[in-house]
Amino acid sequence: RASGMVTHHWPFFSLAVRTPRVELRYPDDELLARVADLAADGIHDPGTMPFLVPWTRQPAGVLQRESLKHHWAARAATSPERWSLPFAVVAEGELVGVQEVHAEAFPVTRTVGSGSWLGLEHQGRGIDREMRAAVLHLAFDGLGAERAETGCWEDNPRSLAVTAALGYEPNGWTYLDREGTRTRMLRFHLRRDRWQRRDDIEVTGLAACLPLLGLA
Repeated sequence: RASGMVTHHWPFFSLAVRTPRVELRYPDDELLARVADLAADGIHDPGTMPFLVPWTRQPAGVLQRESLKHHWAARAATSPERWSLPFAVVAEGELVGVQEVHAEAFPVTRTVGSGSWLGLEHQGRGIDREMRAAVLHLAFDGLGAERAETGCWEDNPRSLAVTAALGYEPNGWTYLDREGTRTRMLRFHLRRDRWQRRDDIEVTGLAACLPLLGLA
């Protein structure tokens, strides 16, 4: 983990969400490097593209560097007006993927969005649902969100299944360009009154982060 002095100035390094199955850790640079290597090992079949931006098409070496740059940029841009919190996901002591939550003008909108990925070898074990449940707990219970949004391509059954299982409702769709092909992006939202609250999820290190998110 980051040193005490660094964490004092950037308290997100102490932010974590824990469930009985997974731990979401805000990553320091050492953990970010491991995240980048995990992504380079493979996230999806090369014949598919689950992401809006096809960042996984980059060659090894370039992908890791660009991944670090992406996370550093998100860290530097954090403000009450716009923020993104990408958590490294650990299951049974092993790094397995990333679960991100983001927002714009959150003190006013009380709305978050999310995105995630798992390394290929960790898929099909229900981890994706558990880590989304963890970040929803952070949003609704920890930050006081009123609404969560997400989206996925219409041919992404795994993401659709997780979204449905957690109570999201359809919220329209739009055509977008996916690597040169017009493809439907399905939208979903989850209202606070439909959120499935759990009592076995713990958030630590949040209080010191709230002022940086405009929630003092």
